[in-house]
Amino acid sequence: MVRAMLNLSLLGRLDFRHAAPTRPALPAGRHDLGLFDERDYVLVVPEGIDPARPTPLMTLFHGGGGSAEKIMPIMRRHAEERGFLLLVPQSQFPTWDIVIAGNGPDRERLDRGLAEVASRFTLDPDHFAFAGHSDGGSYSLSTGLSNGQIVSHILAFSAGFMTVLAQEGSPKVFVAHGQQDTQTPINTAGRAHAAKLRGAGYELTYIEHPGPHASQPDMVQLGVDYFLKGAAQA
Repeated sequence: MVRAMLNLSLLGRLDFRHAAPTRPALPAGRHDLGLFDERDYVLVVPEGIDPARPTPLMTLFHGGGGSAEKIMPIMRRHAEERGFLLLVPQSQFPTWDIVIAGNGPDRERLDRGLAEVASRFTLDPDHFAFAGHSDGGSYSLSTGLSNGQIVSHILAFSAGFMTVLAQEGSPKVFVAHGQQDTQTPINTAGRAHAAKLRGAGYELTYIEHPGPHASQPDMVQLGVDYFLKGAAQA
């Protein structure tokens, strides 16, 4: 009863639920979705997608001060070659609301973006990932763990923090962090996250690499492999 009285949106809970598509599919390529006048969402559709067949979706969150155009290159080739949909949101402000002041407009915008993709393609609920680098990694961890009823996989690269106000479900988690990361030091970020996730009973793959805070192509490859394990397109 107490839980029913809570405003779950303030805890980062999304309203999105899987449903059959009701609109025409988009052709292969990069699409600005036209959902927002500023900092619109982008969707990458690979060749050969059957909109009636369940297809993996990865939502990729940019870092602080970033944009869809900055983060997309680390994952676009993988989406096109491996056959998964890639949704690239943009925060309303320079970084995600949860970093600044809690759950707000970015959660609402994310619900709209996910609903738009689901209205055009049948999505695979077993391969429905939140991923990101730096602040985007923090957002994917925080929002993904709060929405494990829909998020199947979380890929967090160089994430600085986790803010989880309402755990839900049991998503699989991949965390990669650099031992030379001076922006989000590994002891207080990657290693601390891994300890908390293991303690909470999540299925975790945690990898340390010798690099700095910058995105590491080999870690991205490992994350994609982790996400697509068992998927028909992999």
